[in-house]
Amino acid sequence: MIICFKTVSARWISFKKNYVKESTISVYEEIIKNHLLDYFKSSLFIKNKEVQRFVLLKIREGLSQKMVKDIVIVLKMICMYGKKSKIFKYEAFDIIYPVKEEAKEVSIISKRDQIKLQNSLLENVTYKGIGIALCLMTGLRIGELCALTVGDVDFSTKEIIVRKTIQRIYCPNEKKKTRIILTEPKTISSNRVVPISSVIFPTIKENYKALGTDVYLLSGTKKPIEPRCYRKYFKSELDKLNIKQVKFHALRHTFATRCIESNSDYKTVSSLLGHSNISTTLNLYVHPNKEQKRKCVERMEKLLTN
Repeated sequence: MIICFKTVSARWISFKKNYVKESTISVYEEIIKNHLLDYFKSSLFIKNKEVQRFVLLKIREGLSQKMVKDIVIVLKMICMYGKKSKIFKYEAFDIIYPVKEEAKEVSIISKRDQIKLQNSLLENVTYKGIGIALCLMTGLRIGELCALTVGDVDFSTKEIIVRKTIQRIYCPNEKKKTRIILTEPKTISSNRVVPISSVIFPTIKENYKALGTDVYLLSGTKKPIEPRCYRKYFKSELDKLNIKQVKFHALRHTFATRCIESNSDYKTVSSLLGHSNISTTLNLYVHPNKEQKRKCVERMEKLLTN
C-alpha cells in the first residue's frame, strides 16, 4: 500500500532512532517540519521536476545552497526508505543548482577591538568573561565552550581537552518541544587537544584549579550555561565596550584569521579548529591577495634562475 510523504517521514524518523544519535534525529525532525512537510506533505510520489521547483523556491527564500542540498539529502533518504519498504514511489533526483554563489567573507573582530575586549575581560575577571577570552585564544565553538568543565583542563600541560558539546535540540513529542543535551562534538576531528595561551592560563589556573572537576567553566557551578543565553551575554559585553556587534562565531573566525596572519601552517590551524578536512580551513580563511600572488611568482622565478 502506497502512503503519503508525511507518514513515510514519520516512519523513517522512527526507524533512524535505532541507528543515529539524538542530536542528529533532532536535525532531521527540524528539516522535515520546517521545510519538507509544507511542500510534500500529501505527496504519494515525488518527481524530479517537483524537487527542482522546491530547490529553486528555497534558494529564493534565502537559504544557502549548502542548506538546500542538506535538505534534499534528507528528502532522498526518506524516499529511498519508502521505496525499500514498498510504501512510497521513488524516482532518482537529478537536480540542477544555480551558478555557485560567491563565498561570503567571514566576520571577524578587528585587532584593535580584540585587544580592547581581551584587556577588559582579563582586568574584570568573571567566569563568563573568561569564556569569551578563551574562545578568542582557542577558536572553540560555542557549544564546546559551554560544555567545558574543570576536568577538561590539563593544568600540567596547559591544554584543554575538547570531547563534548552542548546544544538545544528539537523534541516534537515532548511538552517543552526543545531541551538541552550534552553530546559528542560535531565530528570525530572535533575531539582534540588545544593549548591554552600563556596570556590567559594564569587567570584560568587561579580561578579554576581549586574547583571540582565537574564544575563548568562558564558558570563556576555544576550547572552549565546554554549557548543561547551565553550569546546574549556576549552581545551585552560588546555593547558595553562600544564594539561593533558580530555573531559569537566571529570569535572562532578571529582566532583562525590571526593564526593565518601569523604565518602558522594551515594544517596546524585546521587541527586546532577541529576541521575534518584542511580544505574547509583553506576555503574559509586563506584568500591570497594580488601582492601575495606576485611574491609567489617571484619566488618561483628566483628558484629557477639560481
